[in-house]
Amino acid sequence: MKKILLTALLLVFTATTFFFSQPAFAGDAAKGASLFSANCNACHLGGKNVINPSKTLSKTDLEKNGYDLAAIIAQVTNGKPPMPGFKGRLSDEQIEDIATYVLEKAEKGW
Repeated sequence: MKKILLTALLLVFTATTFFFSQPAFAGDAAKGASLFSANCNACHLGGKNVINPSKTLSKTDLEKNGYDLAAIIAQVTNGKPPMPGFKGRLSDEQIEDIATYVLEKAEKGW
């Protein structure tokens, strides 16, 4: 009986964790916040886009434009005119931290 109860509790805990947890991002959002502030705020303050207002960093716009963690990492790394790429200026880890921060902020509505 104890094995059945333990198994049931384990299944409930696993299902609850899987279905109700926040999305897991790879980078460090806290580090990403300061990196974003130093490198991205000029154009993307508050998740906006001063160059192209239709392509903000809001969750809606990111989803509409097909952006996920990998796509944001690619955008920050390589750029896409008029946005410069940060490859060589920032490490891969720093870029991943920025992408994680962007997704986390987008999830919370900036």
